[in-house]
Amino acid sequence: MEAVTAGDNRIRGVEMRLTFKEITDKISKMIPSGIDFEVDLEAASIAIITKNPDAFSNSLIGEMAKSVKRRIIIRPDESILMDTKEARDVISDIIPSEALVLNVWFDPAIGECTIECKDPALGVGKKGIHLKELRDEIGWQVKIIRASRMDSSTANDVRHYRLANAVERKKALRRFGTNIYRPKRPGESWVRLTGLGAYGEIGRAMHLITTNESRVVIDCGAKPGKEEESMPYFSAPEMLPLDKIDAVVITHAHLDHIGMLPVLYKYGYRGPVYCTPPTRDLMVMLQLDFIKVAQSEGRRPPYTLEDVQEMMLHVVDVDWNQTTDISPDIKMTLYNAGHILGSSSVHMHIGDGLHNVVISGDIKYEKSWLFDAATVRFPRVETLVIESTYGGPKAFQPSRLEATQELHDVIKRVLSKGGKVFCPVFAIGRSQELMLAIDQLFKSGECEPVTVWLDGMIQESTAIHTIHPDYLNQELRQSVLKDEENPFASRWFRKVESREQRESILLNPGSCIVLATSGMMSGGPIIDYFKHWAGDRLNTLCFVGYQAEGTLGRRLRDGFKNVPISDGGRGTDMVKVECDMVIIDGMSGHSDRRQLMEYVNQMNPKPKFIVVHHSDTKISSQFRQALREAYRVRTVSPSNLETIRLA
Repeated sequence: MEAVTAGDNRIRGVEMRLTFKEITDKISKMIPSGIDFEVDLEAASIAIITKNPDAFSNSLIGEMAKSVKRRIIIRPDESILMDTKEARDVISDIIPSEALVLNVWFDPAIGECTIECKDPALGVGKKGIHLKELRDEIGWQVKIIRASRMDSSTANDVRHYRLANAVERKKALRRFGTNIYRPKRPGESWVRLTGLGAYGEIGRAMHLITTNESRVVIDCGAKPGKEEESMPYFSAPEMLPLDKIDAVVITHAHLDHIGMLPVLYKYGYRGPVYCTPPTRDLMVMLQLDFIKVAQSEGRRPPYTLEDVQEMMLHVVDVDWNQTTDISPDIKMTLYNAGHILGSSSVHMHIGDGLHNVVISGDIKYEKSWLFDAATVRFPRVETLVIESTYGGPKAFQPSRLEATQELHDVIKRVLSKGGKVFCPVFAIGRSQELMLAIDQLFKSGECEPVTVWLDGMIQESTAIHTIHPDYLNQELRQSVLKDEENPFASRWFRKVESREQRESILLNPGSCIVLATSGMMSGGPIIDYFKHWAGDRLNTLCFVGYQAEGTLGRRLRDGFKNVPISDGGRGTDMVKVECDMVIIDGMSGHSDRRQLMEYVNQMNPKPKFIVVHHSDTKISSQFRQALREAYRVRTVSPSNLETIRLA
């Protein structure tokens, strides 16, 4: 049986909050007599655990969901689950060999079996005949998914760790649900927003929504380049004690939004983290790499592998357009933000219609190589909290088409004279955009292909993109699902497997292209390429993304020709820049000034109040004034630690 949610996941009017007991009583009266069942909580979802899952038709589940206005999930009782070894044998007998089953895993916490195969349609069978036969035979709920051509060690590790700790995870989900359905607190209802990072700055993003009932954190990022300002304001009185925070919501997996999330678990937070599945995988990948890079540079990381693992157990996956309760008085829906894979704008419906907030996250209001434009239609909006990275009055970027053509011209020019192109890139987003643009150039025949080396976490990030094709735009999704057309699997893309291989590439006199992390040159393998190749005038250093204040990338963009490079804690090397440097605007995952203004213009319904953040104080103020003048709406651009009453 599939989970069913009442209506179309849009908030419709005011509703009375039901306690868990009232929900259980309502459901119990609707279930036919003679059926054994118990009702449990999986965060906000209502799980019905039964020995007779076939007794629950989709229509019955729909009626129950409509009655209690909650997501209903049918789970098989553990007593009817076949032993996993025997179940694997049954799966081999029922699923045709032509479907090419690659992996099978079982989640005993929810009684679900997932089968990964090359041809899911063959696996499911005509009219779902194989699915039904499997469910009848093995007792487990069965889900069949398409196997990706590219394997992700991160996604595998996340899955294995959560499955190995299924009992603890089930207890955590029940605890989250108990908190959501706790008795209502007496008193007047109100809503406040506190900025705890990325207000008047870029980096360490963190918002806190506080109501008379709840405290919800949105994002928990790191700030590159400034050690003393690397963390959000965890010590602010509104944040303490940490165990009283109801939930954390993550908009997307860039370090300035997720880099410090494990710190919360290090110091005692044990509540849920809500995010999309691709954000979950990318987040873990970057956090583990964050630890590794810090250690390699002789710095002590702010958290450990164990803290990341603790966080993993508390992540609750939420797809776009799926409404869920995250606290007693807050319903949340995630919408496409168009920024990176799985990136989301967060809609919060607070207090039975008291107030509605949209936190934009980082947004791109333009269709890109990878994603559709950010969503602008919401159920209700009173307050919009919007980013303004490129909100300055002159922050206009070329179109994607113009930026792609400029990149093609740079590559053709450098390769024709025997040079190398090396690009500092974020592992997520810009890397994949560049791969698609380079793939287009080489397949067009305009340029003789050379090896494109992917160094850092780029190949792993790309694999995660192929595992979650539903979060890509339609054209790319269709290409990724066809092995022979998958642009990420083209023969010119090669992963740098080791330090020894990197050293071989550095010493090779031939032309090539290198995409390497980190995107702001604040560490990572790009530093090795810069140190070795910056002194050769045949080469070109190509910037395609934002460079924050205090980073090496920003100093180079500002024209510095002699820069100090740390040597892993052993000293400092001075690097003289002789290579060409080009800046290609228009490939950013952020909206420029024009797109930000149009995002607000097209938003439906229109917000009554706009809070501007995610840029320095000057740009925030300029963008706030532009919004106020254009749309006759109240605007503010607060600083960190300021609190605003919203309702």
